[in-house]
Amino acid sequence: RSRIVVKRNAPQLLKKFFENKNWEPSVISLSGNTDCYQPIERKMRITRKLLEICLEYRNPVGILSKNALVLRDLDVIQELNKYNLVRVFSSITSLDENLRRLLEPRTASYRSRLKVVETLSKNGVPTGIMNAPLITGLYDMHMPAVLKEASEAGAKWAGYTVVRLNGAI
Repeated sequence: RSRIVVKRNAPQLLKKFFENKNWEPSVISLSGNTDCYQPIERKMRITRKLLEICLEYRNPVGILSKNALVLRDLDVIQELNKYNLVRVFSSITSLDENLRRLLEPRTASYRSRLKVVETLSKNGVPTGIMNAPLITGLYDMHMPAVLKEASEAGAKWAGYTVVRLNGAI
């Protein structure tokens, strides 16, 4: 059994934070440990509301996702980009779909993620990839192919995070 915890009041909390007299704009990262474009976002639209608030207050935002739903918000992302307030990264660890299905179920295919990079890039949105999580010995050798494909799709940056698996893991 799994449970998704939804912070329904996140937009109101962000707005309250921005309205604090001591607030100074600084980059807010959407995602990190949990993808902000999980399937439930189609219904909840929390991420979209957060982006709209960032636009309203002219606060910079970074987005990292494994899902193509980010393109739903292209209009808001383009508006943020007019003020140089956004960067979008797609997480692409490999081009091997069998690995993706095993390690990242319920996420967009790697081809779909490359299409996200291409679409954002063609629309002038600064975009890159995270080759993460990188698991040494499983798909670290895929990095050159991923970087080549991402570059051809329009990615301007790439980063990576290595996962260290200890002992019996």
